[in-house]
Amino acid sequence: MSSYNTPVWLYGEPSVTASMRSTPEDFRVVEQLGFEPDGEGEHQFLYIRKRGENTDWVARQLAHFCQLSPRAVTYAGKKDRHAVTEQWFSVHMPGSRATLNWNLFGGDTIEVLRAERHGRKLRLGSLQGNRFELRLRNVSDDQAFAARAETIRAGVPNYFGEQRFGHGFGNIDKGLALIEGRLKERQRHKKGLYISAVRSWLFNELLSARIREGLWDTLLDGDVLMINGRQSCFRYDGDPDVAPRLANGELNLTGPLWGEGELMTEGSARAFEEQTLQAYSDPCTRLAELGLKQERRALRLIPGNLRIEQEGEGQWLVAFDLPAGAFATSVLRELCLTDGRSAESD
Repeated sequence: MSSYNTPVWLYGEPSVTASMRSTPEDFRVVEQLGFEPDGEGEHQFLYIRKRGENTDWVARQLAHFCQLSPRAVTYAGKKDRHAVTEQWFSVHMPGSRATLNWNLFGGDTIEVLRAERHGRKLRLGSLQGNRFELRLRNVSDDQAFAARAETIRAGVPNYFGEQRFGHGFGNIDKGLALIEGRLKERQRHKKGLYISAVRSWLFNELLSARIREGLWDTLLDGDVLMINGRQSCFRYDGDPDVAPRLANGELNLTGPLWGEGELMTEGSARAFEEQTLQAYSDPCTRLAELGLKQERRALRLIPGNLRIEQEGEGQWLVAFDLPAGAFATSVLRELCLTDGRSAESD
C-alpha cells in the first residue's frame, strides 16, 4: 500500500509552527517506573541518564562493561536517542559476584545516577509512564499557541505516533506483506514491530473515523469504556452515571486492537466499528489468524500534570506525564506543527 491517511486533528490542523529538539536538552524524558528496587536479589538495577544515545546501544555497552551476554541486560522501555533521558536498566548478576564500580561506566553522554539490587529483572513494558519536558523554539504565534494550549487539557486523540510506522510508513507495508505471506522475517523483534504497526494503523483509522463523525466524546449503545490510567474495561449499558464520568475524564471510550475473537462492543458501537473496518477486512482476518488477542485501547489521552510556560518571545516549555504506551507526539500535534523528531512513551 503506497499511501496512508493522516490522522484527523481533533481541533483542526494547527496554524502555529515551532522548532523541536534544537538541542538534546530541549527534549527531556524521565521514566516513572511505578515501584522501587527492594535492595536485594540477583538483579542489579541501574538508573542511568543518557544524552543523544540509543537505549539498545547503552544496553549493549552495559553488557560489555559487565562482561556478560546482552541477554543479561534488560529495560522497561526504549527512550529517544535525540534527547536527555533517565531510565532504569537491570543486569542479571547472581551469586556472590563482586559489585562493580559503576562510576567507571559511561562517559560524557552516559551517567549512572543510582545502583540498587532487586529480586526480579526489569521486563519490557513494566513501567508506569514517563515525564516529558519539551522546549519549543521559534514559535510562530505566541498568542495563538497560548490559546491552543488550553484546548489540550481535556485530552487529545490517543493516536499511535508516526515513529511506530517507520520511515514512509514502511513498517505497515512490511507488516501487511508479512501477514499475507509475501515477506519472511526471521528476527522476532522485527516481526513483532511490523505486526504491531498494522494493528496500530487500524486503531488510528477507527479513532479518526469517530472524530470525523462527531463521535469523539459521544456514547454509543454498547460502547466499551476504560477507567483513565488503567486497563480494566466495561461495556456501556445505559447507566446514567457513565456520561458525567466520561465528561470529567474519569472514563475514556475505547477502540479495538485487532485480534482473534469477537469485538467487545455491542449494538450501535459494534456496528460502527465493523462498518469502519470493513475496508480493512483482509488484514483484520489475517491478524486474527495469527492468534493475537482482541484488546482495547483508550481513544483519549489526557496529559497528566500539564504545565505550559512561556520562557520568552517564541519559546515555550511544555511538560506533562504520559502513561506507558502513549506518544508525546499525540499531544504535540494538537498544539503546533513541529520540525523535530517524534517521541514515544514506552
